[in-house]
Amino acid sequence: MEQKDSLLLKIFPLAVLAGICISIGCVVNLRVGGVAGAVLFAFGLTTVVYYGLKLYTGTAGFIRRHGDWAMLAVVLAGNIVGCLLSAWMIGYAQPDCVEPAAGILAGRLAKGPWACFLLAIGCGFIMTTAVEFARKGKMLTLLLGVPVFILCGFAHSIADAFYFLVSPAEQLLQWPVLVVYVAEVLGNFVGCNLYRWMLYFTPDNIKP
Repeated sequence: MEQKDSLLLKIFPLAVLAGICISIGCVVNLRVGGVAGAVLFAFGLTTVVYYGLKLYTGTAGFIRRHGDWAMLAVVLAGNIVGCLLSAWMIGYAQPDCVEPAAGILAGRLAKGPWACFLLAIGCGFIMTTAVEFARKGKMLTLLLGVPVFILCGFAHSIADAFYFLVSPAEQLLQWPVLVVYVAEVLGNFVGCNLYRWMLYFTPDNIKP
């Protein structure tokens, strides 16, 4: 038990730093926007992969052993803390990011939790695919995957944690925000595991 707790304590700062890296991608996306902002956002995820940091959407698709659920919870919490720290800093130092972030939050609320859940599935699938390729040294899929999910309008729960937290407090502190966010976290998890689940239910004789 002590060994497991020690491992979780080591994972938490790696998750916080991953949240900060994704927040950097969010900032450039907010300030530049369009295709260029979506492409530059990829810096955040490539940094996470290169340094071996712990990101929720890079971890959820690789859950294997009993007990990994605690690790996934720690990763998610650490990512959110990293986004919170970044949001505090950017909200003060780059206030021009607040309005476009608030627009993203308003868009998510307008869609509602079910739509956000579905959009998060697409993002989760892309992120697990990108990370799988990157682990094999194929970085192009990683570089393409990020702008693809952004330009498709898919929901990334950690990126949205930053967008939501940098939004004005009166907009953030509405109970539907939490419902939408939980829907995104669950949708990302489904998307991250979609390929593995489909293989599990595929007859052995037609598996690739």
